[in-house]
Amino acid sequence: MVVPLRKSTAPTAKRAAVEAALLEATETLLAEGASFADLGVERIAKQAGITRTAFYFYFADKTELLMALTADVNQLLLEQALIWWSGDGEPAIRLERALKGVAELFGEHAVLLKALGEVAAYDEQVAEHWQRLIGEFVEATEQRITDEQADGRATCASPAATAFALTWMAEGVFNQRILQQGGRADDELITALVEIWVRAIYGSS
Repeated sequence: MVVPLRKSTAPTAKRAAVEAALLEATETLLAEGASFADLGVERIAKQAGITRTAFYFYFADKTELLMALTADVNQLLLEQALIWWSGDGEPAIRLERALKGVAELFGEHAVLLKALGEVAAYDEQVAEHWQRLIGEFVEATEQRITDEQADGRATCASPAATAFALTWMAEGVFNQRILQQGGRADDELITALVEIWVRAIYGSS
């Protein structure tokens, strides 16, 4: 059973400020070498400049915090993906901008996203949370491909299967290069991803 987050779809200014402080605090502690499993609520709260009691006013535990913070980061990733999902123009150019933006955010929030992956390996609720976040990209990509088909541009046989494969491929590439290897998505890697996406969707480079 998945326990819904307490977070509302339209957080108050105070809550947004607290979450921003907790995001910065958590990423700072992780960047300093602490593992998420070893981080205590009191340590996170102190780093964020709030009390332990205040922490529990917003979150039931640090796992709920992790899911809320990664949901916030996911919204930033979605905004970058919108460069290709919406608007007109050359697909390859928009895909390149979108993938670069996503890659940069992966790098900026690498320690948090890596912690999410580590916790997801043993926590079913967190694993389902990450599946849902990636699912938002899959659904939006499928819709974009369907729209491109309707306009006579996309040539792939199955928008659903293509969206699923391409989205999880990109997630895996960024995960390995940025989160696991501690590298960055350089121009060569982005170009390769763009070529794969364009050929898979449009049948040409």
